[in-house]
Amino acid sequence: MERLAVAKVNLGLSLLGKRPDGYHELHTLFAALSFGDRLFLEPIPEGIEFRGRYGRRNLAYRAAAAYLEAAGWPGGVRIVLEKALPEGAGLGGGSSDAAQVLLGLKEIYPAEVDLQALALSLGADVPFFLRGGVAEARGVGERLRPLSLSPLPVVVFSSGLRLPTPRVYAEVKPHDFGPDLPVGEILKALERGEEPPYWNSLEAPAFRLYPELRRVKARLRGLGLRGVLMTGSGSAFFGFAESEDHARKVAEALRHSGYVRHGVLGGDHGVV
Repeated sequence: MERLAVAKVNLGLSLLGKRPDGYHELHTLFAALSFGDRLFLEPIPEGIEFRGRYGRRNLAYRAAAAYLEAAGWPGGVRIVLEKALPEGAGLGGGSSDAAQVLLGLKEIYPAEVDLQALALSLGADVPFFLRGGVAEARGVGERLRPLSLSPLPVVVFSSGLRLPTPRVYAEVKPHDFGPDLPVGEILKALERGEEPPYWNSLEAPAFRLYPELRRVKARLRGLGLRGVLMTGSGSAFFGFAESEDHARKVAEALRHSGYVRHGVLGGDHGVV
């Protein structure tokens, strides 16, 4: 079985404050893209054979172990992970990989297993990737409300700088906190091709740590993309193109500067 583990971007991310458990309460809009990593899953008699970085520490491996244990170890699986998404970029690659392993194993070994609970135990972003599309998220990202948005041409760019999520969150100051995102206004602006009224509360902390990220954002704006914003805790940025042709031209202009992909926001995911 071959599966596509798509990337995501955050159509705005507002940190509302710090919770008693030490995590930050957030409000964000997740949106799946049309490109990502590829996984190949094959049933074997027993155990987990994994080909990919980090071995048993990889989130995809951990997802396989969690599902098979919850299902009573009905058999084993061979997993080959072909990474295409950069690490430490805020695109959710590891979480998406884990979600696709859960969904794939559910097909290979059907069982009464709570995928949502397993997904959340693996990471706050993993539950979103079980469904994909576009969704409003609260809490640490686990409380989801599906939304509707027309497909939009998007460009994603990362200079290659890897931002450790804990370090960016550690830089957050009280003045970085914000109110709820104006979800309705954001969706209307995107549908109309206007500049969306969103923000990312983690941009300012990331810019304080790595001032060169400001230049990356300015360059994408200079290439005519609208709604340019850092996704997640960075370091990738995304922006919306006027057309698919415009997206291709922007991607070509950035080709030698780092990781760049153009595609469609709201892309499908799952079995290839």
